[in-house]
Amino acid sequence: MKVVYPHMGNLWICVKAMLEYLDIEVILPPPCSKKTLMLGAKHAPEFACLPLKLNLGNFMEAAEMGADTIIMAGGCGPCRFGYYAQVEHAILQDLGYGYGLVVLEPPEKHIGELITKIKCITSNRSWLKVIDAVRFGYRKSLAVDELERMAHYARPRELEKGATDRALQRALRDIANAGSPAELAAARERAEQIMHSVALDRQRPVVRVGVVGEIYTLLEPFANLDIERKLGGMGVEVDRSIYLSEWVNDHLFMGLARKARSSKTAKRKAVTYLGHFVGGHGMETVGNTILYAEQGFDGVIQLLPFTCMPEIIAQSILPKVSADLDIPVMTLVVDEHSGDAGMVTRLEAFVDLLARRKHNGRAVYRCTVI
Repeated sequence: MKVVYPHMGNLWICVKAMLEYLDIEVILPPPCSKKTLMLGAKHAPEFACLPLKLNLGNFMEAAEMGADTIIMAGGCGPCRFGYYAQVEHAILQDLGYGYGLVVLEPPEKHIGELITKIKCITSNRSWLKVIDAVRFGYRKSLAVDELERMAHYARPRELEKGATDRALQRALRDIANAGSPAELAAARERAEQIMHSVALDRQRPVVRVGVVGEIYTLLEPFANLDIERKLGGMGVEVDRSIYLSEWVNDHLFMGLARKARSSKTAKRKAVTYLGHFVGGHGMETVGNTILYAEQGFDGVIQLLPFTCMPEIIAQSILPKVSADLDIPVMTLVVDEHSGDAGMVTRLEAFVDLLARRKHNGRAVYRCTVI
């Protein structure tokens, strides 16, 4: 069995660690690129959202490297993500790819099925070994998220342009190369020292922006046109509403892990404007926008792939949240036709609005869809 799973930001670091801890061979596809998107968009349904097309491209590229088994997370509820794996598998079969498919459904809905699928992947490994592997992968996700938060703080304050990104890549490489829990502890300490070594001007005035939206678009830099780096270069300290460890905590550990953020607070906040589950991260988008307003952030950017139903619902509510709480909100919709230049222009205009508003102290709100 040669296993592949789709890219989603730095998810690969954590999943690869977990699977290799169980002596499962992993085929890591190349990072998402224009080629990946071209392959997926060519064969996916036209109105499928961007993540499905990129996933499909990942699997097609991995097949050329010898992968024979797909591992995908499942889902339930209104969001189409619950059908991604089956749709992608059917397309790949039609194209002549001989992939096997293992879909890991969320434990709160399908605990028996999840256990069966885990045994299918892990074969004769003991449950103790499996639990250790999951814990190892989760600890890597915590380390990766901490490094990304440090980068969000450092980018708008760095004295040497690009120093933060170079340090982050070195630090992430250390985390990825750690092969055991003991090695990971030492690697995390080294990685944090690398990030702390970046020279900063901590007195430099910055704009603080919260980024909310659909999880894949938030976590995958290729899908969001590297928005976090772009904003950092414009003097913006970014806070992402969803981090990888939070998603794992919510969907695998049911929010019980103490060291990770949970979406429960955001969901409680959202009830005032959105009183029921709409799939995906629609409630979290609304709730986190409220939280960012309460925490004094200067603005919020919502990211979503074209045709994403849960985020479209959230998008229709955000103008009311923006007006009520006096926080500017901009919505950016991405698909395979999104361009880098257009994104930069829109971000520059929004950041300029926030900077002038912050400097002048005027209570002006603006909710824009682009």
